[in-house]
Amino acid sequence: MTASVFFGCTFIAFGPAIALFLFTIAREPLRVIFLIAGAFFWLVSLLLSSLVWFISVQISNKESAVQQKGLLIFGVVLSVLLQETFRFAYYKLLKKANEGLLALSQEETMPISIRQLAYVSGLGFGFMSGAFSVVNILADSVGPGTVGIHGDSQHYFLSSAFMTMAIILLHMFWGVVFFDACEKQRWWAVAAVIISHLVVSCLTFQNPEYVTSLVPTYIILFLMGIWAFYTAGGSLRNLKLCLTCKDKDFLLANHRPR
Repeated sequence: MTASVFFGCTFIAFGPAIALFLFTIAREPLRVIFLIAGAFFWLVSLLLSSLVWFISVQISNKESAVQQKGLLIFGVVLSVLLQETFRFAYYKLLKKANEGLLALSQEETMPISIRQLAYVSGLGFGFMSGAFSVVNILADSVGPGTVGIHGDSQHYFLSSAFMTMAIILLHMFWGVVFFDACEKQRWWAVAAVIISHLVVSCLTFQNPEYVTSLVPTYIILFLMGIWAFYTAGGSLRNLKLCLTCKDKDFLLANHRPR
């Protein structure tokens, strides 16, 4: 493998997320702080799920392939449930923090809206999730070794990059839908986020049959993107105005809290 594979896969995996960060978050210190805090919450959820999984492996029969596969599935499910639990905990914390900022602020409106918090925290979750998903793969992409030399798929790195990009964007969409559902107490929407997260995570068990994992994942990504778009107050009209740069208020960089 060459450096071009490394940089190409990195660009595919993190390119859209970095662009979103630079254009919508980087210029606002408060948003940067909330994004880093969201990444920290995701990291804590990973630490707890890893600890439980490690203990489970140590007390299990390591020579039993069936038991080890069952523990792997258990670890994935536990990790997803803990991630969503910490997403809810972060939502509650942000609500309290926003109320405190409003009390300290001399303005009548909140310094940052719940919709913006949902977007920023979701992207924070996605960044950290993507980093842990693909960092070891990217390290291996510079060699030594040749992918597919024993007849395996040669699209391992490319498929991993596209899956990482989907996971990052999905976390952003899940955050928007999840926070809105908590605000309006639509618990069926919260359940839908958790179920779709479980489905996407379990689809990775289909690898190395990458088509059977990537295609359903991107279908879910497309549907969640539409859901998050309308949840955030989007419509076909303001999407058209945004794409033609005629509606500056629709852009997050100029979005007023409400």
